[in-house]
Amino acid sequence: MKYVKLGNTGLDVSKICLGMMSFGKPGSENGLFPWARDFDEAKPIFTKAVELGINYFDTANVYQLGTSEEITGRLIRALGLPRDDVVVATKVRMEMRAGKPNGSGLSRKAILSEIDKSLKRLGMDYVDLYTIHRLDPHTPMEETMEALHDVVKMGKVRYIGASTMYAWQFERMQSIAERQGWTKFSVMQNHYNLIYREEEREMIPLCEDRKVGVTPWSPLAGGRLAHPWGTVTERVKVDEVSKWVWDSTNDLDKVVVANLQAVAKTLGLSMAQTALAWMLSKPFVTAPIVGTTAVSHVEEAVAALDIQLAREDIEALERPYRTHPVLGMM
Repeated sequence: MKYVKLGNTGLDVSKICLGMMSFGKPGSENGLFPWARDFDEAKPIFTKAVELGINYFDTANVYQLGTSEEITGRLIRALGLPRDDVVVATKVRMEMRAGKPNGSGLSRKAILSEIDKSLKRLGMDYVDLYTIHRLDPHTPMEETMEALHDVVKMGKVRYIGASTMYAWQFERMQSIAERQGWTKFSVMQNHYNLIYREEEREMIPLCEDRKVGVTPWSPLAGGRLAHPWGTVTERVKVDEVSKWVWDSTNDLDKVVVANLQAVAKTLGLSMAQTALAWMLSKPFVTAPIVGTTAVSHVEEAVAALDIQLAREDIEALERPYRTHPVLGMM
């Protein structure tokens, strides 16, 4: 395993982050990811990740309505991992109490309430990274940044991060924190992969300039970059979220996926490994967040760290990409 500093902090994280979104109480009645794996199914996957040196685990309060956090904490305790040896990240903002006032968002009330609930589910005293799960347009940025600073000073959070938004929004929030002497974001968890590269326009150059860590979510685009176009897996049958994120650009994306399949075949690699190797070739990427539902997926992801793509291979993978609508907030 390779380890890198998380943005401009002194924190060491594995070059592959294990996305815990794949773990939680299965079933559509329990959240947006009915294909999630329960504790018993998750344990061998998590165990393999730890054996391979992964120390960075990313979840969120909303993943299967908190059960992902519960399983994350249980797995860490089941393996007897010292708290100081793992880096645990969780997120806040999405709806946790449907239809209820203050049931979502980034108000001071929501942040101070949700961090305590997350810590209780995780069974921990603190999280290493607390990320805002998109921007809350209905709460002043100043209120959000001060509340995040306060949970850091309370000792409940070590570092803070942000996720998918426009670059100007991210810079404005950072500037607010800087002017007030509050904690700034150390990480941007953004939408970036072979079929969505619009972040190369503004967000990624901004992060490079400010020395902010880049930890892309869904580097395999919900499995679209792991299989030939049109493959119907068990997840595809029930995954409505991926359809919402990517279906609108199918005509643009299927060309990229077909090209990826051809390049991977030439290199003698799987599509998933080739797509991850492409992402890992980018010096601005700190650690892609890889969600897995099988031990083999973890092994493939870690093996991608040792793949050095030639410049012509990188150019070949990128060649068919065409401009997409800039999503900004999702």
